[in-house]
Amino acid sequence: MKWHEMSENTVLHTAQTNKEKGLDEKEAKGRIREQGYNELKEASKPSALLVFLAQFKDFMVLVLLGATLVSGFLGEYIDAIAIIAIVLINGVLGFFQERKAEKSLDALKELSAPKVNVLRNEKWSKVPSKELVRGDIIKFSTGDRIGADIRIIEAKALEIEESALTGESVPAVKETTPLHDENLPLGDQTNMAFMGTLVTRGSGIGVVVGTGMNTAMGQIADLLQNAETVTTPLQRKLAQLGKILIIIALILTALVVFVGVLQGHDVYSMFLAGVSLAVAAIPEGLPAIVTVALSLGVQRMIRKKAIVRKLPAVETLGCASVICSDKTGTLTQNKMTVTHVWAGGTTWGVTGTGYAPEGKFRLDDRDVNPQKSRELSQVLLFGLLCNNTNILQRKKEYVLDGDPTEAALVVAARKAGLEREEMLKQFTIVEEFPFDSTRKMMSVIIQDKEGKRYVVTKGAPDVLLTTSSQILWKERLESLSVSRYNEVHKAVEDLATRALRTIAIAYKPLSNHNKLTEKEAESNLTFLGLQGMIDPPRPEVKEAVKECKEAGIKTVMITGDHVITAQAIAKELGILTKNGKVLQGTDITSMSKEELEEIVEDVDVYARVSPEHKLKIVKALQAKGHVVAMTGDGVNDAPAIKSADIGIAMGITGTDVAKEASSLVLLDDNFATIKSAIKEGRNIYENIRKFVRYLLASNVGEILVMLFAMLLALPLPLVPIQILWVNLVTDGLPAMALGLDKPEDDVMKRGPRHPKEGIFSRGLGWKVISRGFLIGIATLLAFIIVYDEQKGNLAYAQTVAFATLVLAQLIHVFDCRSEKSIFDRNPFGNMYLIGAVLSSILLMAIVIYVEPLQAIFHTVPIIGRDWLLIIAMASIPTFLLAGSFLTRKKK
Repeated sequence: MKWHEMSENTVLHTAQTNKEKGLDEKEAKGRIREQGYNELKEASKPSALLVFLAQFKDFMVLVLLGATLVSGFLGEYIDAIAIIAIVLINGVLGFFQERKAEKSLDALKELSAPKVNVLRNEKWSKVPSKELVRGDIIKFSTGDRIGADIRIIEAKALEIEESALTGESVPAVKETTPLHDENLPLGDQTNMAFMGTLVTRGSGIGVVVGTGMNTAMGQIADLLQNAETVTTPLQRKLAQLGKILIIIALILTALVVFVGVLQGHDVYSMFLAGVSLAVAAIPEGLPAIVTVALSLGVQRMIRKKAIVRKLPAVETLGCASVICSDKTGTLTQNKMTVTHVWAGGTTWGVTGTGYAPEGKFRLDDRDVNPQKSRELSQVLLFGLLCNNTNILQRKKEYVLDGDPTEAALVVAARKAGLEREEMLKQFTIVEEFPFDSTRKMMSVIIQDKEGKRYVVTKGAPDVLLTTSSQILWKERLESLSVSRYNEVHKAVEDLATRALRTIAIAYKPLSNHNKLTEKEAESNLTFLGLQGMIDPPRPEVKEAVKECKEAGIKTVMITGDHVITAQAIAKELGILTKNGKVLQGTDITSMSKEELEEIVEDVDVYARVSPEHKLKIVKALQAKGHVVAMTGDGVNDAPAIKSADIGIAMGITGTDVAKEASSLVLLDDNFATIKSAIKEGRNIYENIRKFVRYLLASNVGEILVMLFAMLLALPLPLVPIQILWVNLVTDGLPAMALGLDKPEDDVMKRGPRHPKEGIFSRGLGWKVISRGFLIGIATLLAFIIVYDEQKGNLAYAQTVAFATLVLAQLIHVFDCRSEKSIFDRNPFGNMYLIGAVLSSILLMAIVIYVEPLQAIFHTVPIIGRDWLLIIAMASIPTFLLAGSFLTRKKK
């Protein structure tokens, strides 16, 4: 039902209630049974056991568990224990990541008022908000949180802060008049108050018209529950990679076993070798290393003022192609600031932003002293006195205590050297006529030290113009003629084109101390001037938007605020381009899904949008193939934040709901921090590609050395336990160290990755096969040479092959640091990698030279001169191809 369109009597009749008596208790309890409690319902969640078991349904994990069973039956318990350990570690990590429960609904519940003042049985009493039902009459005043959706039937100077729902930075002024427009967005429904919003001024009475899931907050909760949580590009690529590797591994393993049996090897030995090769070919350590790499990235992000709540979020942000950003508190400071003052035909600029009293007054590109202009100083002084707001200083920060609009007037006066405490020693406030939505103004009567009294009024310019008969013009009092009226009107329009909200200031001296009514006090005023204010952009955001653009990432503003304000801010920040489109919520409502998708890539700014619109925009961008990041701080942003590929919430101004729905929380509410996150995300993905390249090339080398030996009718160059040792121990540390590699110089000059880009793109597949092939050939050649020299000493030849394979991989890891060549980057640029390589060499030496381990790993000590052969053969795979790269580079 469109409650905002109904008259008071129609609302009361439809809600079946009485304004004077309220509901009786019996009726209220009956409605609770019928409608349910005024609570947000929560979707059922899977049990902890199901979440844990779900970690093991991946096909790659199932194959590994199968290999574990086979190894156990064959008595190879070391193999079985090693595989089970890896699988369990991955499962536990995944379980704890997923069990960071969805707390969005809990946070929404906390926004509900615990107790409300309700009229029951003709008496006002406090009841828990969950017991509210449609038809209840409730009253509320400054500081109260609204407990349900209500149609306001009485309002006295009522203002309600709705930014969490609408995105508007200024509290909404409320009234009772019916609004005859069926498709009004929430922000324009001035006769409605919504669950979870906060009364910042005045008082009111209303009829409950919506409870629980039938409120605006409930609709968001429903969107939040039904919003899809998308998998990240990295998760999709790794799943794809796992399936490919399993197929390849099984085919190659079967081939090795088949050829080995044909060559005369016994079935048991070949089957055991086949299982070991299958384990070697499937990088079961890859998910764990990916998780570790992402976790280390998270630690770096914390140092850069960003908290990652979901590990894959860092990588996903790195391939984001669109950032959908809320305006209020995200791109702007959420601190109304006076930037222009007009008086007597002159417009002054005011520098400085936020609540700090730091700034200057400028006229014609030069600094001026505001105290030297009577008009300017009076506009500032009276704006300060006709005011109930204070700015408090806590440590080094200035904090608002009151209304944001009044705060802007206080700060502007302080920039001119006018302090409220000092002024109140010179002027006493005798009486106040509070602001209300009917008069659209506020007035005070002040008295100076000499006993002279004045009425000072501030309010909407159009209203003050009608109540003024004079104007202070060029420091002289003049009659407010048609020409002067037009001058003021033109000034209001000029300030509006800059997206400034204007507050007019007027006054009049009083000849006696007689008691005045509001109407008497606010008539025959002298119009002084205007103060134009705006919620200013964060100073660092413009550069961040520019750098995102250079990285191929489009920034889109999505706000509930007015279109003129949104356009002005977007232009100033470089978000609104020359040919960029601006859409309003009403435009989106009238569009089909297909129509929005057709133009969504051309739109830079969306204004006056609802939560449903935000969700629709995100989904339209995703349908066009974009990886979407959604930033925001309000309850209204939460569904879109959750449905986006990555949701980013503000840590300081963000609501709990937005934070819980997000993947990333910015501790400093700084849009520029997103740029750092993008860089980190891109680097992490590149590092993951590096260790995928390293692990797979190593695994290809291990399979090929065995396959070629079978084809050539040679003995097995490696025994199963050696393959497992290389795969689980020697490979792990260097792969992890690659995850700590610093970004390459051009990481933020490249465009974002296409979400359909395969893990083997940009030549990675060729690098894996070519390096793996050479590693296999070099290892086999070392085996053949030593086997011939040692006249059939198989254990010694296998030990040499084992050492060659390990060293070939450890040299190859430095080649993996660059997309180009091993010579392209300083090998000492990653000291973690140096440490990992040295550790792996030490582990290899221990296995070869420590006597108790020789029996387990079937190794024997290697003599000195054979190490020269091992180093030479191990260097071939990397430096042969690096040499060809250098030759091509010179040409």
